[in-house]
This record gives sequence, C-alpha cells and structure tokens, in this order.
Amino acid sequence: MDMLSPYRILDLAGEMGLFCGKALGDLGADVIKIEPPGGDPARRIGPFYHDNLDPEKSLFWFAYNTSKRGITLNLETADGRDIFKRLVKTADVVIETYSPGYLDRLGLGYQDLDKMKPGIILVSITPFGQTGPYKDWKAPDVVAWAMGGEMAPFGDADRPPIRIGYHSQAYLNAGADGAMGALMALIHRANTGEGQQVDVSIQEAVVHCTEHITSAWDLRKMVRKRNPEKVGANAPARLTRLWRCKDGYVSWFYWGGVMSVRTNVPLVKWMESEGMADDYILNYDWEKFGNDTTQEEVDRIEATTARFFLSHTKAELFEGAVRTNTQVYPVNTPADMLVDKQLSSRHFWVEVEHPELGTKLTYPGAFAASNEAPPRITRRAPLIGEHNEDIYEGELGMSRGELVRLKQAGVI
Repeated sequence: MDMLSPYRILDLAGEMGLFCGKALGDLGADVIKIEPPGGDPARRIGPFYHDNLDPEKSLFWFAYNTSKRGITLNLETADGRDIFKRLVKTADVVIETYSPGYLDRLGLGYQDLDKMKPGIILVSITPFGQTGPYKDWKAPDVVAWAMGGEMAPFGDADRPPIRIGYHSQAYLNAGADGAMGALMALIHRANTGEGQQVDVSIQEAVVHCTEHITSAWDLRKMVRKRNPEKVGANAPARLTRLWRCKDGYVSWFYWGGVMSVRTNVPLVKWMESEGMADDYILNYDWEKFGNDTTQEEVDRIEATTARFFLSHTKAELFEGAVRTNTQVYPVNTPADMLVDKQLSSRHFWVEVEHPELGTKLTYPGAFAASNEAPPRITRRAPLIGEHNEDIYEGELGMSRGELVRLKQAGVI
C-alpha cells in the first residue's frame, strides 16, 4: 500500500502549484487533475518532446503531473460547479492557485466546501497569500524570487541581479510547501476531525530559502551583497569558482582565513605530486591568504591551477579529490547525471511508459526512499480529458449522452 492511498486530491492548480499535486500523487494519493476544456495553459510551456509544439507533448507538463488522472471541467458554468461539488464529496484535499476570492465568488470557497464535505482541506497557493496589501497582485516566478529576497545577493555588483534556473524555482518551493501543509492538515484532521485552509504564499516560500544569506550574518556578521567573487569581505581580488577541464567544468575556489590551510594546501600538494605546482604556489604562505591578497597574487596562483585542471577529466579530478581530501567537485550535466553511479545504485532514474508516444521516457524518481511504502511514479501525466469517462461515467454515473451534451456546452 502507498502512504497516501486512502486519500483523494482534486488538483485545480495551474503552473504555480503543479508540483504540490505531483508530490502527493507520487506518495500514493488519488490525484485528479482538473483542467479547463482544451487543457491547462501550462501545457504550452516548453520544452516539447522532439520540439513538437503540441499541448500533449510538453515535457514541462510531463514532469509535474505524474501520478495524476486528468479530467476537463469548466467551473465558470453552473453545470461545471455542480459536478465539482459532487467530486468534492469524494475528496480529502483540494489544491488551487486562483486569485484570492475567486472560488468564494463561485460559491466554492473554503467555507462552502466545508459545508459540502466537513473536514475538507483546501490548499491555496498564491503569489502573496490570502491576506495583506499584496494579496491581489500577480507575480511571475521571477517577481516572487526577487520579492522573496533570493535575487539580491546574486550577480555582479555593477550589473542587475539574476535569478537561477530556466523554470520556476519559486513555484516549485511553494508547491513543496503546499504538499507539506496538506500532509500536516491531514494529520490534524485525523486527530481532531477538523479541516482547514492551508494558505501558501510563494513570496514566503522563497523567504524560507534564504538561510544561506542569514547564516552569513549569524556566523560572520556579514550582509551578503552582489559583489565580484572575492578572497575576503574587503578584498579587491576576484576568484574563479568554475574551472575548465578536459571534458567540462569543475567547481573549486581558494579559501581565505582559517580555511585556507585546510582546503588550499591539499590541492597544492596534489598538484605537486603530479609535477604541476610551480615554486610560487609551493612557497605561498596560505595562512596570509585572505583580505589583503592582491589580484596579481590570485592571478599567478590561478594560472597554475588552471593548467592542472585542464590536464584532467571531471572523473579524474573527482577521484583525486576524494583521495586527497580536496574540495573539487564535477559540474554534472544532465547526461552525466543519467550515468552517475550513485544515482544508479539507488535506482533514482525510472522509465515511464508513454503509449501515446510509443516509447518510454526517463524521469527523476522519488524524492525519498522508504522500505515500507516508497514514493513512486504510478502513471505518466494525463492527456487532456483522458479520464473523463472513467470518472464522470464510472464514478458519478453519468450517461454517455450526458457527457456529449456537457462537452458541446463547453462544460467538460
């Protein structure tokens, strides 16, 4: 039995909350993805399978809608709302990403749902939450990333700040928070019988990711700013962090202060063992490496280091780093990760059947392992309205003629 197999989730979420339903579905819940007729707008987000711009072939959609069944339903129609109310009576959790007040105006807000199904849990994921002066504001992922404080420290001081990632990092964090909130609410309901609305602010989800910024203050009383890479807080020297090697890049930088002897010296000794350390780097006083180090010194050290890295592959450097206790790490590409022996040994990558494509696709597997009820992908993402007949006819008892009428009326 899967962890959440007794529970049913109605997933109304758009792009902002797709990951929430996926996480609960991979944990075993029966997640029904409810899209508007014609499909969710997120289906138009690329990349696409074989670059075919088809709403049924969005790899983005595939990634965040595994382990879900899919139906179409128009909540803007009276019939659509009536059908949704019938579905709510069979559900434990509803996930939504509409603007605050939208479901209330349809008669489907939390208070309405709780009357239909006492104990129902509503997970609402919005840019700024259900309350506050910004609650009605829109926020693409980049806005939430910026207003949550994660953008300010990244980039060069003389250029605008940057965000990470091609896709929606802020939305993914909020989706994970929504899933966690749903699980906590289910535990609360098991103990008290009470349902609740879980109010997730995407901005706040991002704020919770800034521990790397706050820790700099806690440990060193240093405010993280957008600066060139430096040896120390007041130094003018830039440091290289990503280095070319024979087949890609590795991550490494020279530390200052008390860490310099512990981290820099092992690399220099490794270089010396291969005859690639010159007199300057061998005789350098690493205890003084830090705030007063000049750019000229750094450049001389890094020139020797660059030659060393360029003479090796990522695998050779990683193996040598483990052997010499040196903090050099390969910068893995997706192709590298697919053959990573650690991930392979844990069966992280899974093959998912896509009969409509006539092939299997490789997916990242579960976010955790469990010896009793491991999370797993149970099905590929649904096609548009793929399970309309299963749910509307098989579960709600509608006739085929009624489905035809509802489709013609734009309800499903």
